[in-house]
Amino acid sequence: MVGSANLNIMLKAARKAGRALVKDFREVENLQVSVKSAGDFVSKADIAAEEILREELRGARPTYGWLGEETGGEDGEDPTRRWIVDPLDGTTNFLHGLPHWAVSIALEHKGQIVAGVVYDAAKDEMFFAEKGAGAWMNDQRIRVSGRNRLIESIFATGVPFGGRRELPATLQDLARLMPATAGVRRWGAAALDLAYVAAGRYEGFWERGLNPWDVAAGIVIVREAGGLVEAIDPGTNIFDSGQLICANEPIFDAFAKVIRGA
Repeated sequence: MVGSANLNIMLKAARKAGRALVKDFREVENLQVSVKSAGDFVSKADIAAEEILREELRGARPTYGWLGEETGGEDGEDPTRRWIVDPLDGTTNFLHGLPHWAVSIALEHKGQIVAGVVYDAAKDEMFFAEKGAGAWMNDQRIRVSGRNRLIESIFATGVPFGGRRELPATLQDLARLMPATAGVRRWGAAALDLAYVAAGRYEGFWERGLNPWDVAAGIVIVREAGGLVEAIDPGTNIFDSGQLICANEPIFDAFAKVIRGA
């Protein structure tokens, strides 16, 4: 696929940050004897990756705004466009030596996500999409799954940890959904959960307590792969509510009915 200039900037930035993170990832196992030192190391790796993305993206498009997990928000001279960036989605996986984490970059234009990149550097899988141009994984076009029965479908979610307030609702979701499906997975990286829905590896995904940088890139990738994406609470904004549900079209209504408790 030949993408736009902006998409090519995003792909280049994701690969550069991903390469740096892979080098750091190889050092994580050596630090597991000390939880504190490993945590400090990963925090530094996360911040360094965001700095790489900032240099690449803002260097190429200095007038665009910015929203990063580590560095927060910053207005640009162009009020209609901003980068939304998560340098390391799946930090806990990274910290524990689990090779399931990603670099996530989205471009927002006039309140709409128009391009997204999710780079799984450990597996060298680059998921990306531009509005109106389809979704891709490396050089292959991807589409959502064609399954149309809940009992044959696999779903993904994030189970809240550390006493987060979303836990009771998520446990209720699981109690309603699991008996009706082929299974639920919790892999710890929302950006990759969305990418996997786009690639047909999962039929759907839902989660509460999300931030814009967790899901911005994945939203456009799922939609361009033929999937449906909404807030869990109908009529609310995904970024404002921090809630998201997505699935292929044949499954979506039945899946949403279960998650919404209807």
